[in-house]
Amino acid sequence: MTTESCTETPRCRLWVENCRRADLEEKTPDQLNKHYRLCAKHFEPAMICKTSPYRTVLRDTAIPTIFDLTSHLSNPHSRHRKRIKVLTDEEVRKIKERRLESSIEQLLSKKDCDAQDDSEKADDIPQLTPEQKDLREFLRSSFEVMVLIGRQNFPFSCNAREDEMCSKEEERLLTTGSFQALIENRINAGDEFLRRRFEAAAVNEEYCSAIQQRQLLEVCERCVREEILQQVREYRFFSIITGELVEFPEGEHLPIFLRFVDQANTLREEFIEFLSFEGEEVTVAKRLETRLTKGWGLSMEHCRGQAHAGSGIIGTKMKVIAAQLKEKYPMAVITPTSTCALNVHLANGMPLTGVQDVMSILKKTNAFFKASPLLQSELDNAVSILCQGNIEKENILKEDSRSTWTDLHNVFEMAVDLMEPLLLCMDSIHDNEDLKWNGQITSDAYAIAEALADFEFIVTLVILKNALSFTRAFGKNLQGETIDVFFAANSLTAVLHSLHEVSDNLEVYHEFWFEEAVSLATAMEIPVKVPRLFLRKQQAVETMEIQAESFFKEYLTLPVMEYITQEVKDIFSENHLKALKCLSLVPAVMGQMRFNTSEETHADIYRSDLPHPDTLPAELHCWRIKWKHRGKEVSLPCTIHKTLQHSDVKFFPNVNAFLKILATLPVLKLDGNHGETAQRRLQAYLTDTAVHQRCKNLAVLNINYHIKTDLEEMIECYLKTYSEESESD
Repeated sequence: MTTESCTETPRCRLWVENCRRADLEEKTPDQLNKHYRLCAKHFEPAMICKTSPYRTVLRDTAIPTIFDLTSHLSNPHSRHRKRIKVLTDEEVRKIKERRLESSIEQLLSKKDCDAQDDSEKADDIPQLTPEQKDLREFLRSSFEVMVLIGRQNFPFSCNAREDEMCSKEEERLLTTGSFQALIENRINAGDEFLRRRFEAAAVNEEYCSAIQQRQLLEVCERCVREEILQQVREYRFFSIITGELVEFPEGEHLPIFLRFVDQANTLREEFIEFLSFEGEEVTVAKRLETRLTKGWGLSMEHCRGQAHAGSGIIGTKMKVIAAQLKEKYPMAVITPTSTCALNVHLANGMPLTGVQDVMSILKKTNAFFKASPLLQSELDNAVSILCQGNIEKENILKEDSRSTWTDLHNVFEMAVDLMEPLLLCMDSIHDNEDLKWNGQITSDAYAIAEALADFEFIVTLVILKNALSFTRAFGKNLQGETIDVFFAANSLTAVLHSLHEVSDNLEVYHEFWFEEAVSLATAMEIPVKVPRLFLRKQQAVETMEIQAESFFKEYLTLPVMEYITQEVKDIFSENHLKALKCLSLVPAVMGQMRFNTSEETHADIYRSDLPHPDTLPAELHCWRIKWKHRGKEVSLPCTIHKTLQHSDVKFFPNVNAFLKILATLPVLKLDGNHGETAQRRLQAYLTDTAVHQRCKNLAVLNINYHIKTDLEEMIECYLKTYSEESESD
């Protein structure tokens, strides 16, 4: 194997000297390059870059140093070898001197070039005036304070609420705000620059106007968001996730999250912004699309999934928005989120008043017991009283009741089993015979007890439990491991068959479900009756009397079954199912299927997104063979994340790209080191911050506290955006 020749005159001379070829000393570098080659064995391994088995490239500083200058003496065929000049000690000394001089010349030449480049760069940088330097230093300190306020969730301003009366002096003190206080703290701590800047200022003078503070906040938010968006743009493909509406002083806003795979092949879900929710569905959908494209520089053509939260009217509105986006961008498939149980997602979206009342009461009841360990202990006592003799059921109910109910796949089964203990517990708290509870707690307990003791609530809960029992195992698998999600995608046909079976025999199923509700109501001493509101409407139109069983079949069971069946079909569309079935690309799933998988059947869904779609069938075959014939010590990666972290995946560019796109689907759970998601950080912010103290800009900083901040970038962004205002100030 030979290497390339050297064409640089100084280094070429060293090559010839090291080779000790007297016949080549008079040759020019061009002649040597054209007619002579050196074997790679004459170079240190560190000097050689092998780009392929057939190509060897030398580093720019490579010099041959490995020569056997004695073996020819004992070799009888040495007369046919290259002529090697035997050097004297004086010649060796001169060669070393020339090498040293050449190295020094190269070093000095490089320093001169670097110095020249630095001077040219320095000439390109405009010289700043003292005023401009002061402004930049002040902005740096201001941004440090703003980032601290956001990450620590300090109130931006301690404004009094509208219903609180205060004097002018008290109002001045209240509106001083965190920014002013932290600047003063820095001055008191010895910040010489800020002390000099404001030493002549009046005692009550603001260091930074309210308008400037708002501008600083907007720049902080913009830079943090841009840091995330740059990574999204690098990968291109993403999914949109929206959360429950968030209340701010200026109105309700929709939290927007993006899910993507970063450069480290790690799946991430990051909070981006709060979007105004004012207007009709078409207006909000257009606003969201415009923000994604024009505002954030993303292409909706690269959106591969969308998941939206919301219940009742809001949930219905979000469904319309999602449908409009999917109609315009068919590849943006609608999925449930990985953080919400499928049955809870289905119930939240039902446009039925009775169902929404059940969901609301369950959330209030769950929050009621989480407010105090003493309240939870009271519920445990009620469970123990009513589950005497059934220790297993007692332990399960106590454990489930301590969790967040809406995270449970069996929430409706648990709620039915808890109905009697719940009502007993609420009545006991409301009676307050031991005077343990304050007035607010007893009042809340009474309101919850009244809601629980309504037959409409009981029958709705029982029907939800039974109707959603057919999707419970399916939904649980969707939130399971990758192999569980794959099998769930392949079991959808059976789920739909069961739902159709119920719909076709609704009369029989409803009779059993209604009988169960009546038995529970009887045990709780609750009368079976038609809702009062319906009776009042019935009297107005003077129609014939309707029986409770017939009423709830027509107005509850039938629409519930129709909604569940249609919603499951809509969520798990053809494209969505094809994508989930391609999870067989994960080696552990392949192994479970004994490597008898057929990804080619479903892989067409993302063919246009792949780097080399023409070679996909051959690459998939090689991918299967690789894992099928792996060594015994090699384990099969069981998730997309672990597969993408495998060193060999880069040799399968289509599979690599395919897995990254699959990972962005919101239905798949986050893995790796992302136990704490952006949605949990959002909930923590909302829990810790009162509505009148919430600030959208600061919320972005607080939720994204893990994103690095570049103060110099913030300064440049501020000066570029608000240069005129800064100069006038």
